[in-house]
Amino acid sequence: MDVLGTNRNMSDGDSLVIDVVDNGGQWTHREWRMLRYLKVDTQIIPNDTPIEDMRDLDGLILSGGAARVGLTGELGNCAEYLKLDIPILGICAGHQFMARFYGGDARESPEPEFGAMKIELHDGGGKIFAGTETEQIVWESHNDEVHEVPDNFFITASSPSCKVQGMENNDGDRFGLQFHPEVNDSEFGKEMFENFVQVCRDRKE
Repeated sequence: MDVLGTNRNMSDGDSLVIDVVDNGGQWTHREWRMLRYLKVDTQIIPNDTPIEDMRDLDGLILSGGAARVGLTGELGNCAEYLKLDIPILGICAGHQFMARFYGGDARESPEPEFGAMKIELHDGGGKIFAGTETEQIVWESHNDEVHEVPDNFFITASSPSCKVQGMENNDGDRFGLQFHPEVNDSEFGKEMFENFVQVCRDRKE
C-alpha cells in the first residue's frame, strides 16, 4: 500500500489515528500536514485502499479531487469508508460525494468560486466551526457544489453564490466543507481541524 508519513513519535501513547484519503486534490498534503501539526498519528492513503488494509482509525478525512469527481462517483472506495463508524470530514469533492452518498445532491456550480470568499455561519456553524467568527474568509476552488443536503443533515455555512459551504449530520459525526480549510487563506482553518480532532477524541473516549 502506497502511504505517506505516519507520525508515530507521540510521548503519551494515546495519539489519535486520523488518516487522509487521497482523491487527487492539489492540497491533500496540507491536510496531512495540519494533522501532524496537531500531533495526530496520520498518513495519506490512496482512495482505493481496501477496508481490510486500513488501520484502526479514530477519524478520516476525504480530500478534494479534480473537477467533476464529486459528481461522478469516481472516488475509489469512499462509499465503503462512509460506512465506518468513525467521524468523517469531507472536503470539496469529498463533501460533494458525501452529500450524494447520503441522498443529497451536487451539481455544476452556477457561479464557480476561486480564491478568497466570505462565508456566513448558520446558527453558530455546528461542531466544525465552534469558536470561529460568524463571517469569515475561506479559500475556494470549485466548479461544482452541493445544492441539496441529505436528510438528517443541516447547513452550517453559506456564501452568496453557494448555499451549502458546510454541512453536518444530526449525529454530529459527518461533516462536509465546500472550501479548503487546509489552505492558509482560510482564516480559521486550523481551528476547524482542531474541532474535528476534538470530535474524534470525544468519540474515542
